[in-house]
Amino acid sequence: MIPQSRRPAFLLTRPEPQGSAFADLLRARLGPDLRLVSSPLLALQILRPELPTGDFAAVIFTSQAGVAAAQGLHGLPRRAYCVGNRTAAAAADAGFAAVSADGAADDLIALLLRQGAGGRHLHLRGRDSRGQIAARLNAAGVETAEAVIYAQTEQALTPEAVALIRGVDPVIAPLFSPRSAGIFARQWYGAGGRAPLFLPVLSDAIADSLPSDLNARIFVATHPQAEALAKASGAAFDAGLAP
Repeated sequence: MIPQSRRPAFLLTRPEPQGSAFADLLRARLGPDLRLVSSPLLALQILRPELPTGDFAAVIFTSQAGVAAAQGLHGLPRRAYCVGNRTAAAAADAGFAAVSADGAADDLIALLLRQGAGGRHLHLRGRDSRGQIAARLNAAGVETAEAVIYAQTEQALTPEAVALIRGVDPVIAPLFSPRSAGIFARQWYGAGGRAPLFLPVLSDAIADSLPSDLNARIFVATHPQAEALAKASGAAFDAGLAP
């Protein structure tokens, strides 16, 4: 058995509760004795803007954070179109009649266009958003308004995480978005990271957003879902164990 001190360590940068949920996926795939260090790079800040007026047939969620931030908003329709299964599960838990696109922004837009969803839609999103959901749906003839109901503020790596990336053991840092990838890379450089680095990423867009001079092995998930990223993380773990 490989000594614990030489085993790769996972650096989990997702905020809670998503971070713990992903840790459970990793343990289910790789066993209970993983080295896991949690250091969320983003913290949820709920905003309370004035929502667009009028009636809406459905809301659109592109993240679990959006579902969390929507709690306490009144007068929302109960139907919710969601980017992926975990976002849909969170929406269902919050009382919405959730429909999952089981993918990324392109899949969500395709779902709405394929279903010919009638009525106006309301995209409840974060301040930093890349998918252009409302603009693309409006251009395709699906009337969609949007409201920014949360922000995610950058957090510094914890002292434990800094010690980890300055060490000699392999570090595996799964990344879920281009923004978190950029924050991670910047803090890696700033903290003097030098450990062997393995980066499982949720999509090609995240891989492409990483600095070209970042000395890391990249593992792209086959599907933009947490389960597929856990599988890519397993491949990174195996690579980290190799001599």
